[in-house]
Amino acid sequence: MNWRIIYSGSNNGKYNMDSDILLAGKCDKEEAILRFYQWKPYCISLGANQNESEINIEKAKHDNIDVVFRPTGGRAILHAEELTYSVIYPVENSFRCKNLYKEINVAILKGLVQYNHALSKLEMENIQPDFPNFYKGQLASLCFAVPAKSEIKLNGRKLVGSAQKKMQHNVLQHGSILCGNYHIRIVDYLNMPQEVAAEMKEKLSAKTTDLFTILNQQIDYSRLMNCIKLGFEDQFNFKFEEKYAQASEVDS
Repeated sequence: MNWRIIYSGSNNGKYNMDSDILLAGKCDKEEAILRFYQWKPYCISLGANQNESEINIEKAKHDNIDVVFRPTGGRAILHAEELTYSVIYPVENSFRCKNLYKEINVAILKGLVQYNHALSKLEMENIQPDFPNFYKGQLASLCFAVPAKSEIKLNGRKLVGSAQKKMQHNVLQHGSILCGNYHIRIVDYLNMPQEVAAEMKEKLSAKTTDLFTILNQQIDYSRLMNCIKLGFEDQFNFKFEEKYAQASEVDS
């Protein structure tokens, strides 16, 4: 398997999602891709099957917040103070997809520990939540309200959220590594009474964490990307070819 790495920088929501779809569609069956990117302006992404009416689109536009749909499932996320990753990997069956989800999270966890040894206390969720019942509850609109199996957390609080989709002969998996707490403001853009939103924001704060809160220091995104890159090399037992690590190839 040949791996290449792409650093896409900061782009708007449509560019980020279109790029993941494009790469998943044209990635060779003997090739895997790890891509890092961020969001400018900040962006709310909705799961592929989520109802856009859950979001106050006009308020988001007023506040210069993009709104896009992800090709993957899950619920709403406000992409702001985070490092986003995507992986495109060739697979041929759903069993391999499930294993891959865990392996990618292990690779990220290894990279986080390399970034700062204090993150060695992070752990992976080992139980799959009862999502049908969760989606009936008050926090149903929010992706980071509950960790899925194999996602990374600290003391029960979700740090990394990911979603996966089989696309032809490849799997696309992308996710958010929270680096600050701005994501909690997603509640401000939900169509609901103000008093309910205030309660939800408090609950979401109790269910998530971020690298700044854990480490009490500003995040060095360049070093974080490099450490996660090393985590992938360790977990998947390969070395990135550096000729692929110079700039974004999304538009090539």
